[in-house]
Amino acid sequence: MVERPPSLSVIVPVYRSAGILPALVERLEPVLREAASEFELILVDDCSPDESWRVIGELARKHAFVRGLRMMRNYGQHNALLCGIRSARCDVVVTMDDDLQHPPEEIPRLLEELARGHDVVYGSPRTEQHGLLRDLASVITKIVLQRAMGSATARKSSAFRVFRTDVRNAFADYRGQFVSIDVLLTWGSTRFSAVDVRHDPRKEGVSNYTIRKLITHALNMLTGFSVFPLQLASMVGFLAVLFGLGILAFVLIRYWVEGSDSSPGFPFLASIIAIFSGAQLFALGIMGEYLARMHFRMMERPTYAVAEELQCEPERD
Repeated sequence: MVERPPSLSVIVPVYRSAGILPALVERLEPVLREAASEFELILVDDCSPDESWRVIGELARKHAFVRGLRMMRNYGQHNALLCGIRSARCDVVVTMDDDLQHPPEEIPRLLEELARGHDVVYGSPRTEQHGLLRDLASVITKIVLQRAMGSATARKSSAFRVFRTDVRNAFADYRGQFVSIDVLLTWGSTRFSAVDVRHDPRKEGVSNYTIRKLITHALNMLTGFSVFPLQLASMVGFLAVLFGLGILAFVLIRYWVEGSDSSPGFPFLASIIAIFSGAQLFALGIMGEYLARMHFRMMERPTYAVAEELQCEPERD
């Protein structure tokens, strides 16, 4: 039998989930009482336009282990998670979505894997419960994440994860505007693992993570935590130069063999100019993305800002 962790913090970013939060807390409480000797639930309201903050207040008054954090504006899921992670007061952190697609009953399986010597464990869904396009976008995002993380476990990553709270020390001073929790976790450990878990249908409403947001997040990960786009730009430029040299050699050889009348003239010259111009603009665009991110870092815009907090003490079982 696996020993229970001394204390457990569950972080849940909240957005448009007023109707489902009571059910989430109801299902979480018995699991936490069984899984840990001390626990807390941190609900981070990412400036949700519905009644989520009011519901969080009611839950905090009813349950001593519930804490609430309300952001000053909508910063995004990963920024809200970072806020909750830095506020966690227990030894192990669990992150999960607010829509009950991540079954609370699967948390002990992740903790069991964590106890085998890992620092981070993902709950990888056996089958996705999204539409075809959303599932495809998720796969593409995980491929990009693998490039940014440099870890094969990235293909198994999900928002349902557990990790040792000490790992956050590696990114305690991170102040960037663009946040990827999965990449930040690689700054503190390489001991990753994953467990296949059940993935339930969404109980209420629709997902707020659209295909556009997934693609934007993937681009943010690539340009914010990886030099792969710069390497790609260099490769495109190098291939364009090779192609241009090949065409030049072809034209010269044809000119020497067949005479001056065989030269393709202006259309050929225009195509070569277009190739090189395209390669240069592609490289400049990627470098511009990096310069823009450096500019945002120098502005020292906050990763998040908390407007209000509902405090409590971690509950002891």
